[in-house]
Amino acid sequence: MEPKRTNPALDRPSPAELRSMFGANLRQLATQADSISALCRELGINRTQFNRYLSGESFPRPDVLHKICRYFDVDARILLEPVEDIIGGRDRLMDSPFIADFIGSDAHTIDEEALPSGFYRFIRRSFMNDDAFIRGLIYIFRQDNSVFLRGFEAKKAMADQGLPTDPATREFRGVFLPQEDGVAAMVSRRGATTASFNYLARVPSFENNFYVGYVTRTVRENVAGRRVERLVYEHLGRDTGKILAAARTEGFCNEDDLTPFQKRLLLPGVPFA
Repeated sequence: MEPKRTNPALDRPSPAELRSMFGANLRQLATQADSISALCRELGINRTQFNRYLSGESFPRPDVLHKICRYFDVDARILLEPVEDIIGGRDRLMDSPFIADFIGSDAHTIDEEALPSGFYRFIRRSFMNDDAFIRGLIYIFRQDNSVFLRGFEAKKAMADQGLPTDPATREFRGVFLPQEDGVAAMVSRRGATTASFNYLARVPSFENNFYVGYVTRTVRENVAGRRVERLVYEHLGRDTGKILAAARTEGFCNEDDLTPFQKRLLLPGVPFA
């Protein structure tokens, strides 16, 4: 008996089904952003048009779809499959049975009280210049029982090192792990070309919003510059005024630009022990 023949055309989803699937996936992915307006600005997409994608009214052009997929680190299957199946089908290194109980997703739950979601200002001394400090802005959020961070290196800091200053090259991401007395984070730029390790513990302050620790970079011992520096995180939450003020001061600064409390935490001039 011959196998039953199927009509491939009947198995293809209709345009309406594709738009509906894409809209549902995009709504889920967009929950990672602080707001739809901020997401549209980062993607360079008109808010009205983006709302049409979200509602399943229209498709993005191929170049816009590519931009969206690259931003969320997914592929064009978001037109055909639920996004949780796409992401869930990837190899999950952190959830390998060999290390799952040590650093897997079930082992690195951090509650909101210990490390609140939202924007943070970070400050550290430059690895290369004793007289310079680096100020930057990162976003910490929760997804799938994990705590992630995302940020961008300051353009001037990248340019001074002779590196490209486009957003894709400047972007870094990381994941937090709970520690007995604080939190740690593994952070890397795209493609894991560079990496760093952050350790932070909350310190008493008026708003209970400061963390201090250190950051190390993965370079050889004989490479110019230092491999470890003190690090300060300041939780800004979603206070637009504080966030914009922090964004305007990203990049290099001098010790005189630091507040007395920041100096107290960073201990300029005191060797790291």
